[in-house]
Amino acid sequence: MKHCFYNETVGFFYNNSRKELTTYWRTKDVLVVALGLTVSVIVLLTNLLVITAIIINRRFHYPIYYLLGNLAAADLFAGIAYMFLMFHTGPRTAELSLKTWFIRQSLLDTSLTASVVNLLAIAVERHQTVFTMQLHSKMSNQRVMILIFCIWVTALLLGLIPSYGWHCLCALEKCSSMAPLYSRSYLTFWAISNLVIFLIMVVVYTHIFIYVKRKMTRMSKHTSFHPRYKETMISLVKTVTIILSAFVICWTPGQVVLLLDGLGCKSCNVLAVEKYVLLLAEINSLINAIVYSYRDNEMRSTFRRILCFVCYRNSKYTPTVVKLNTTDSRTLSQNGHFTVDSSI
Repeated sequence: MKHCFYNETVGFFYNNSRKELTTYWRTKDVLVVALGLTVSVIVLLTNLLVITAIIINRRFHYPIYYLLGNLAAADLFAGIAYMFLMFHTGPRTAELSLKTWFIRQSLLDTSLTASVVNLLAIAVERHQTVFTMQLHSKMSNQRVMILIFCIWVTALLLGLIPSYGWHCLCALEKCSSMAPLYSRSYLTFWAISNLVIFLIMVVVYTHIFIYVKRKMTRMSKHTSFHPRYKETMISLVKTVTIILSAFVICWTPGQVVLLLDGLGCKSCNVLAVEKYVLLLAEINSLINAIVYSYRDNEMRSTFRRILCFVCYRNSKYTPTVVKLNTTDSRTLSQNGHFTVDSSI
């Protein structure tokens, strides 16, 4: 019969995993917390701005923007989770109960998983709209809501699993180095799951990239090819490149470190880079808001209205109407489809 250590302190498990647990604030601890809180506040404000813009502007009441709003909500939650971590890290870690420690980690796991899965949903939606040359997908609001619900259920399940059994409280030899109360097998599972999602996203966006480049090459050979269409395609290629680059740079290091820890790599000093790769993953929550929202002209216009609310308090908000000139209308009709929303 296994002996479990439910009544032990957090320090007991940190000592078991040989993870340093300080009793005083060091300079690097203060710097990490200060930088982490700064990033968290910016993440909270930017994503709250995105959510507000989507709610008040009826032109954003389409599937892609609902997914964008859900991504902002996931990143907002990630900002809250990371802020909670900053207030319960360093010397304060030793004072945590096992329950509080699991809450701290579950918040991070749930928020980051929701963000990653939502990014995958957006990638699939963009793939569909690009290949059908539509401005918005034909997905019904009901299906979007079901999809969003599934995203959060998946995130909650992955985030709460360790608290409800997939831990090492009854098997100290299986404890992780980075997360001393987590089983290494869980970290391996979580890292591989995310890396598989990364791979799918890379394949989806690479497919989009290749399609757009070929489309531009074919269209440029026709005399009816309009510069506006080329501009739209180039903008889309740039956006896809930024998305892939930011995602790979921010997420891959953390997942590789988690995988190495989960596999029990003895020669890998994962603890030396732990806090930095987590901060890098959190920064992606800020980049998401910039890439998916701030490149949208209508979104930027709505942001200005929100930020200048005091200046416009005597005027009723009216969404901007997009007008197509005669030339653009002809270009659209020649292609037979609406052009792709290149900003997202």
